[in-house]
Amino acid sequence: MFLKLPKILRFLLIFIPSLTLLYVVMRVAFYIVFSDPTSPLIISDFIKSMWLGLRFDLRMVVLMILPLFFLGGIKWISPFRYAFARNFWLVYLSGIFAFYFMFYVVDFGHYAYLNTRLDFTAMRFAQNAAISAEMVWESYHVIWILIGIALANIIFIYLTYKLLLLISKQADATLTVKKSIAFGFGAFLILLVAGYSKFSQYPLRWSEAAFSKHPFATQLTYNPIHYFFDTWKNGRVSYDKKEVAKYYPLIADYIGVKDKNEKTLNYKRKITPKHPIGNKPNIVIVILESFASHKSNVSGNPLNPSPYLGDLAKKGYLFKNFFTPSTGTARSIYTTITGLPDVELKGTSSRNPLIVNQHSIGQDFKGYEKSYFIGGSASWGNIRGMLNQSMDDLKLYEEGDYSSPRNDVWGISDIDLFREANKALLTMKEPFLSVIQTSGNHRPYTIPDDSYGYEPRTDISEEEVVKYGFHSVKEYNSFRFMDYSIGHFMESARKSDYYKNTIFIFWGDHGIDGRTGQHTYVGESSSYLSLGSHRVPFVIYSPLIKEPKVFDKVISEVDAFPTIASMANISYTATTLGRDAFDDSYDSSRYAFTIQHSINPMIGLVGEKYYFKTRSDGTGSGLYDIKSDTPLKDHSAQNKELVKKMKDLTYGIYETAKYIPYFNKREDAK
Repeated sequence: MFLKLPKILRFLLIFIPSLTLLYVVMRVAFYIVFSDPTSPLIISDFIKSMWLGLRFDLRMVVLMILPLFFLGGIKWISPFRYAFARNFWLVYLSGIFAFYFMFYVVDFGHYAYLNTRLDFTAMRFAQNAAISAEMVWESYHVIWILIGIALANIIFIYLTYKLLLLISKQADATLTVKKSIAFGFGAFLILLVAGYSKFSQYPLRWSEAAFSKHPFATQLTYNPIHYFFDTWKNGRVSYDKKEVAKYYPLIADYIGVKDKNEKTLNYKRKITPKHPIGNKPNIVIVILESFASHKSNVSGNPLNPSPYLGDLAKKGYLFKNFFTPSTGTARSIYTTITGLPDVELKGTSSRNPLIVNQHSIGQDFKGYEKSYFIGGSASWGNIRGMLNQSMDDLKLYEEGDYSSPRNDVWGISDIDLFREANKALLTMKEPFLSVIQTSGNHRPYTIPDDSYGYEPRTDISEEEVVKYGFHSVKEYNSFRFMDYSIGHFMESARKSDYYKNTIFIFWGDHGIDGRTGQHTYVGESSSYLSLGSHRVPFVIYSPLIKEPKVFDKVISEVDAFPTIASMANISYTATTLGRDAFDDSYDSSRYAFTIQHSINPMIGLVGEKYYFKTRSDGTGSGLYDIKSDTPLKDHSAQNKELVKKMKDLTYGIYETAKYIPYFNKREDAK
């Protein structure tokens, strides 16, 4: 059967497994050399690391041979017909192998030196090339290493040449055109699957490596080439320590650091709760897709798009001036978990392998069973790695874990997600901390066939919904369905045993600019300032709340977890920028940082009355009255002192948010 295959496929059937096996052997060698016998991996983590690592390795081999696969069957450049073509492909394969192998060698040395895999930050050593070269010469057996590299390459060249020569001497397979096409297409599908490496919507990504709380399991899983270029692609935002130090006194005072240290830039503080409404109650956080305030009932929108959340707001706590730092769901999840605005300009912070491990206040919910529900895949935005690395014993529910049918590209519908979540919560040991992330209020705005009694409105025109902030009737009905799903969930929750000791918190992952419609938030014209993209409802509802309240104070999404911990009577360690919304000592300096991402991002600070914004390079700055009939009038000249205060704080938060993620690892992961 083997000799009946085209020659190119015979070669690949031997070459790909052999080279992949070599990389597996090198991973085993990495484990033997660098594993800590005092903190060994459990066998299940070791097996999973090796399995995932093999798939990363296989992907790199597939990328290596793709040119040969597509071109090697062409008569004039076939390595099995002409010596010059054979030599050309031998040079190509040997060059790629030498590049790969050198990465492995340098990666070994890098790990031995810094106890971390090779990433793009190693390029800093090139800035002092002479000193770095001298350090390498004095630290490693360079001559023997070079001899080893040379021998490995010689052996590879010899064996590859012999394999090419052996197959070229074999008889050609006698194939019809149809069979040739079938073999080629079948081989292509196999290579595609090997490269994609998953039977799901998303391919194998680096975040899959962050499956274990044991830091070495993640390190063992990485393929050094793959990891280097992942960090190169996603980790290009850098901090300026001098700028961070310049603003440190201001930021330390702003977040309440008592043990100030301008040399070490300490941001850590121990916080005791200021407004407990229960003693270790259950916590259910619901993050709602694109839930802009101006589109909801809490803003007085006359289309009545969210009566269920509006009712919860009336019976609980409503924070009217709650702002997310940015748009984009992955950025919102990062901010929720870390208490930092996502200032990454290239991609999102959740996609940056260098900062996937972060201290989170969620860690301080000791004794809580933790879970996270998403209707689709947690590989979206690479949030899987961040969630698993930043919160211990987190049970992640995603597509494939539910019995409900897939609704569209975003997974199961919102109402099914709530039903699945409630079903799981009924079985959990109390207290629990659960996050439910909806995604249905997103194009294509699919309403499932089984919507449990929901009826889309058909008696409303496109003109009317556009007038009040929606893009279409379809979007309006999707928004209503998300709200209906909340009502359906709360109805089920009220019948449960966990309900009486649970705090439910709802907020939008981001808003949407409201300039298309007449309706914005009551009493303001901030849609002209693009604040509709940042303002979302923040609603806290619980049977433990005795007196409903509406809060006018400005708070940010970075404040969400500190505020939740305060309500749950949890003492916690804060290391980032979030502050308890119930701590009155901060009320004289309540601001929300915003960023609109671009090459030269627009950064800003929302206060109770004014909004300061500027480009990061200092151009286009201005101070604007949020509740003004002339919202685009710059008030900087009349408020120079306020401009300086808000400008300094804006840049202080911006520079600090770049810096902290690289020094905010969980204590047990340092």
